[in-house]
Amino acid sequence: MSNTRHTNTRHTSIRHTPTAPTRAQVLAAGERIDAHRHDDHQIVYAGSGVLAVTTDAGTWFAPGNRAIWVPAGTVHAHRAHGHLDLHLVGLPADDNPPPDSVRRYPHLASLGLAAPTVLAVGPLLRELILAYTHDPDDDSPERRRLLAVLRDQLRASPQQPLRLPTPKDPRLAAVCALVHADPADSRTLAALGTATGAGERTLSRLFRHEFGMTFPQWRTQSRLYHALRLLAEDTPVTTVAHRCGWSSASAFIDVFRRSFGYTPGTHNRRAQQGG
Repeated sequence: MSNTRHTNTRHTSIRHTPTAPTRAQVLAAGERIDAHRHDDHQIVYAGSGVLAVTTDAGTWFAPGNRAIWVPAGTVHAHRAHGHLDLHLVGLPADDNPPPDSVRRYPHLASLGLAAPTVLAVGPLLRELILAYTHDPDDDSPERRRLLAVLRDQLRASPQQPLRLPTPKDPRLAAVCALVHADPADSRTLAALGTATGAGERTLSRLFRHEFGMTFPQWRTQSRLYHALRLLAEDTPVTTVAHRCGWSSASAFIDVFRRSFGYTPGTHNRRAQQGG
């Protein structure tokens, strides 16, 4: 399994497109959109395949029933795992709910997120995104009403913890690199620390401090990301479970279902249908 690499946007040529585009496009498996930024917010949704959005802070990943919120000014890159039907929706940078509304209805703060975030996409929101990106040049009153409903649905969309933060501490980075290189590696944090010259307690503290999660939680996120990539390549479920470190296919299916709401065996079909 190849190592997961984060795009170092500080050392690449950054393209600046002030207005975030609203459109639909297709990306082939493995195709990338290089690092760039917009002055607008953007919703990025993949109707099929698995989408990865990378910044210097980490990688956010989404199958077909998730979308990724990219805040205005964020330097980010896209990568397709599997065939990607990509839908982009640009929203003005000042498109945030009023403070009073946020206090009374906390879920409305979704549009004010300051960092990339994965959002759940139900059937209605999916259809709204598809319809709104069908004809980007349409400026009819009907389409403006469509956008208003789309915004409401985005504000109500639950956030999903589907991200792999970029480690800053070199000791943490060394452990993360080992796990990314071989998701099936079952060594404990203590054993990984011994292999990289760091103590278990120090590493445990770093995982909580830098990532806001425990090592087992982070490793599950890493394995799920690798599993989604393999499923996008039509790898059999049992093979995915073995390669990504689960003790059995049933254990993998259980974790996958709890994370995404459906089984890995129906992943491609559900991704294509947005369900």
